[in-house]
Amino acid sequence: MNKQFLDHISYVLCVKINQVKPLSGGDISKVFLLETETERVVCKLHEGTDALKLFQSEKKGLEAIAKTKTIATPKVLHCEALETGAFLLMEYVETKRPEAADMELLGHHLAALHTNGTAKDFGWATDNFIGSLPQSNTTHSYWASFYTQERLLPQLHLAFKNQLLIDDEIPSKTKILDRCTHYVGDAQPALLHGDLWSGNFLISSAGVPFLIDPAVYYGHAEVDMAMTKLFGGFSRPFYNAYREHLSVPKNEDQLTDLYQLYYLLVHLNLFGTSYYAQVISLLNRLFK
Repeated sequence: MNKQFLDHISYVLCVKINQVKPLSGGDISKVFLLETETERVVCKLHEGTDALKLFQSEKKGLEAIAKTKTIATPKVLHCEALETGAFLLMEYVETKRPEAADMELLGHHLAALHTNGTAKDFGWATDNFIGSLPQSNTTHSYWASFYTQERLLPQLHLAFKNQLLIDDEIPSKTKILDRCTHYVGDAQPALLHGDLWSGNFLISSAGVPFLIDPAVYYGHAEVDMAMTKLFGGFSRPFYNAYREHLSVPKNEDQLTDLYQLYYLLVHLNLFGTSYYAQVISLLNRLFK
């Protein structure tokens, strides 16, 4: 961070910045802790033409979750474009290592988020991002249609374009829609975090669960649950607490496969062939 940029942030915050420290965990953006005499602030920096849209989407997602009053999110302080990107300023949350009681509370609060709201359709008012990839949120009345056309097909087409999958490995739209309809049943819209891996929740030093880096939309609640299982980091107290409010689907394993496929396709498109074998395994299991 150069002095001119720090001076601008000081002007925005109306307080002098005394110290800047890099923070870990920024796969898509660079993340810094800014320390002033009165507070600590997180600054995220991203370069590229979509940087401002990326941070505006993050801001809207955090605010949408906060508006439900079900689970905490860091307060967004400022979002602004730069010549070669954009920056986002947020409240800093002092964290601690999660204990069983903290994970239990996270489960209760996530269930409250998923059972809050009265949306009739699946999708979101605007498109946003999953990682750094565009995520289409065109609304649909039926979940199978939304998940087929706005989630799986765009990622499959991108993988084909990037020569990560070949034509014979990609199921037809008709086959995908048919199998999705079979698996998802009468799923109802829930406000989702949308990218709920273990790096996207925090437990504050006071034991309060926070969600960060959302990719929100209205979808089947089991999407978030499937993502929690993909890379681990969520303990049994979390799942037990969540299932006090939303029961385990009879076809939980199939739904987990179906919804993890989207995230594995995203990782294939973002990070390359190391995710190819998992994607092919799920495609064969679900659609052959």
